Amino acid sequence: MRVTVLTGGSTHERDVALAGAAQVVAALRATGHTVQVFDTARGPVARAAEADALPATVGRTPPEADHLAALAAQERTVRFADHDAIREADVVFLVLHGPEGEGGAVQAQLDAVGVPYTGSDPEGSRLAMDKDEAKHRMRAAGIPTPEWIMWPAAPDATFTAAAVDLLGLPLIVKPSKAGSTVGLSVVHHHDDLADAVARARAVDDAVLLERFLPGRELTVGVLDDAALGVGEIVPRHEVFDYECKYTPELTDEIFPADVPAATADHLRALALATHRALGLRDFSRVDFRLDDGGAPQCLEVNTLPGLTAASLLPQSAAAAGIAFPELCGRLVQLALRRREHRNKVRESGEL
Repeated sequence: MRVTVLTGGSTHERDVALAGAAQVVAALRATGHTVQVFDTARGPVARAAEADALPATVGRTPPEADHLAALAAQERTVRFADHDAIREADVVFLVLHGPEGEGGAVQAQLDAVGVPYTGSDPEGSRLAMDKDEAKHRMRAAGIPTPEWIMWPAAPDATFTAAAVDLLGLPLIVKPSKAGSTVGLSVVHHHDDLADAVARARAVDDAVLLERFLPGRELTVGVLDDAALGVGEIVPRHEVFDYECKYTPELTDEIFPADVPAATADHLRALALATHRALGLRDFSRVDFRLDDGGAPQCLEVNTLPGLTAASLLPQSAAAAGIAFPELCGRLVQLALRRREHRNKVRESGEL
């Protein structure tokens, strides 16, 4: 099978994508696939150059803004969907993060050229990437999620006071459309709120203020409309921030989580319900935190969760008995299944 791994990009999560791609490429080749790597910001990656282009680990901090700006300018000239490496692939395996890879635009371009790809369609991707809209959809489906409010385009003192009164302190301030906790802050004092908003707005114009939940942090993977293992995240920092995510000694990731069976079943049911409520497909990872009463509330959903050696979805799959090469292979097969279904519909004259 000819699989093109589409990765890289020009967002703050570029390094995460490249490190995940290194793992995916090795797994796919080990199971017999012919693999081409394509960096959306730099074009096709020759096999001889992969060792340099795909680092095995992620640094403690995201790439510098100037470097990303230069990559973004280059990316506009690459036009990945026009390349034979994409158009002639049997499947495109997406290892892209942030709004660029998870916001639906890449998926729409692949749909336009008729190439099957892993993960959710453009609308599901767009919806899950927008934390504000996703939380509204969760609430409508009866899925608990922490109280939140959006920072307006021109914040003033009245709004600030109202937000703090509603949410209480501490509170979470984060970009609405970003991942890997880039731009996220925990605010303990009213005087720190403006700086936290500015930090988030450096990543995304839309900023979400969310009630901080003090309980345990848990996560559940979803694969092919079935919930996987429940894991617990115990960071050394106050929250599971970028540094903790990609520095193994700063976080304990426990799979399966040490929770009662009834709690694990409830978390798996909530994860699957969230996946379905947002109209997602193939796979996702759903993150939770327990509230004061020990009840889980959904923080967010990742439609293209990390696939590095330290990432949570592979660990959730392993807890359910699915090794990493099998996980990657199943994602390829899910994409192929859609293509075969579309071809059958076309042949029947219904498309």
